[in-house]
Amino acid sequence: MENLIALLVAAPLLGAAVLLCGGRRLDAVGHWIGTALAAVSFVLGVVLFADMLGKSPENRTLMQHLFSWIPVEGFQANVGFQLDQLSMTFVLLITGVGSLIHLYSIGYMEHDERRRRFFGYLNLFLAAMLLLVVADNYLLLYVGWEGVGLASYLLIGFWQHKPSAATAAKKAFLVNRVGDMGLSIAIMLMFTTFGTFAFGPVFQATGALTSGADAPGSEGKLTAIGLMLLLAACGKSAQVPLQSWLGDAMEGPTPVSALIHAATMVTAGVYLIVRSGDIFNAAPDAQLAVTVVGAVTLLFGAIVGCAKDDIKKALAGSTMSQIGYMVLAAGLGPIGYAFAIMHLVTHGFFKAGLFLGAGSVMHGMNDEVDMRKYGGLRKYMPITFVTFGLGYLAIIGFPGLSGFFSKDKIIEAAFAKGGAEGWILGGAALLGAAITAFYMTRVMLMTFFGEERWRHAPTPSPAEPSVEPAAETRGAHAEPHPHESPKVMTIPMIVLAVGSVFAGAFFGIGERFVKWLEPVTGFEHGHPPVSALTVTLSTVAVMVVGVGFAYAQYGRRPVPVVAPRGSLLTRAARRDLLQDDFNHVVLVRGGEHLTRSLVYVDHTLVDGVVNGTAATMGGLSGRLRRLQNGFARSYAVSMFGGAAVLIAATLLMRAV
Repeated sequence: MENLIALLVAAPLLGAAVLLCGGRRLDAVGHWIGTALAAVSFVLGVVLFADMLGKSPENRTLMQHLFSWIPVEGFQANVGFQLDQLSMTFVLLITGVGSLIHLYSIGYMEHDERRRRFFGYLNLFLAAMLLLVVADNYLLLYVGWEGVGLASYLLIGFWQHKPSAATAAKKAFLVNRVGDMGLSIAIMLMFTTFGTFAFGPVFQATGALTSGADAPGSEGKLTAIGLMLLLAACGKSAQVPLQSWLGDAMEGPTPVSALIHAATMVTAGVYLIVRSGDIFNAAPDAQLAVTVVGAVTLLFGAIVGCAKDDIKKALAGSTMSQIGYMVLAAGLGPIGYAFAIMHLVTHGFFKAGLFLGAGSVMHGMNDEVDMRKYGGLRKYMPITFVTFGLGYLAIIGFPGLSGFFSKDKIIEAAFAKGGAEGWILGGAALLGAAITAFYMTRVMLMTFFGEERWRHAPTPSPAEPSVEPAAETRGAHAEPHPHESPKVMTIPMIVLAVGSVFAGAFFGIGERFVKWLEPVTGFEHGHPPVSALTVTLSTVAVMVVGVGFAYAQYGRRPVPVVAPRGSLLTRAARRDLLQDDFNHVVLVRGGEHLTRSLVYVDHTLVDGVVNGTAATMGGLSGRLRRLQNGFARSYAVSMFGGAAVLIAATLLMRAV
């Protein structure tokens, strides 16, 4: 069975190679090849999962060593895989949701001339993400980490003829490079501290280091490693302060948003933190930083999502917020690790379904993304309405659906942290639940209910760029004729909607998911200052309040086609709470001023010293050169003068 692990990665990697190198002769079947190989990887994952279930919990880890990558004295880097309960969860999520999105993309990208290349990039992404989660050491994980970054860059900028898409791809690439530096520094620190970067030896050495005689000095080393790992997670998972790329990444095709920015890539940071749980458990300061980042981001993303009229960007703010919940749970240690992954899985179902639903709406609305130009679409797109609605109910935590079970557990674990910290974190999580209910109800009402505003929406000017370039082949900005999407798109939406409804109950009842992950992540029962029933009732209450406020503003009142000016907070939220403005002032302008200062120092001080020395030596050499002019009379005068000086000196000394 161990040999199947490599095939998990090899199947989509083969698809990427064939589709990207096969040429135009594969244009007619390339999308089917990419989808089939993604499905093969999913089937292999199911086979490995069934085999794992047949073993006792402590014997479920599979190891596969392929070859020695860098075998030199004192530095051993191997290509090896580790498949345990944690990585298996990600394998099933990546390949299962990924296969559905491949199938959806067949219909969504039907008219795109470069569809074969698109599916090649999707396969490349799956291969890189699978390598990331099955690697048995941090260096090989880093290879998958960078592969995911490359594939994300290619997919976000797939329609690179649009300046906005090309800019968004570069922005995502550069912001993620900052996080990647954190991971590379963490790996270096691991090697210099432990002499290895393999998971098992690192975690064993972490325990020995904290319990040994040098324990007082070990916490600083582990804290540094933990903070660098957190920086890496912030980049991939779009957490504060490296969150600015996620909203712009919506410039890519909608299936990209569903796959990379909802179900897989943005969860890589959560995987990294949970996988490194032993390090964070031994570094409480780094662990506290994780919870702070998660709490701040879940509120940040929720507020941004409230003000977006672009349906995809509203969901992007939601993604940022929901990943914040996962990071918050991961920062709680063994109390929250399993709940972080549980919410990650349920989020993979309902958020991927929501993005595909948004793509279906755009497909039927000539790729219009402004929700103010929607309204009343439920009777024109009944399947999209129902599947999107189930995803909506799941994300707001409606009782009985998947988000209710996973988010409720995170809020309960946050309160269980105890003391003032527990109340602050739990309060932030509750507030985030209320805001989530508000902005998602807003999306639902503006899209599927109310007046059919698209009938009299103003036609955009020709200079206004289309958000979905595929619209160029489908008649973008023509008069909308809402219609349901084809079955190749609606079937994946239905499957994801089923997961949105039942996944939480399946995992949550009887702590089935907690027991599944416990051999890898550990688990501690928290003791919140209030009962679990109180937390549940509070979560439901704030959800109802959020829905009520949204209904009062967008359900009972007409929605203007042109957005009103809004309050100061609303205008700031439309600009992503000024995150790009902050980056421009602090980083871009700050970098420009730093560069000018360094150039001034270089020109004035460094070049001044060098040029001054050169000028001095040039002046001296020019004057000395006059003594060697090649004229015999000059040499005779010099000899006569020298002889006269010697004679005068001799006579003077005799006289004295």
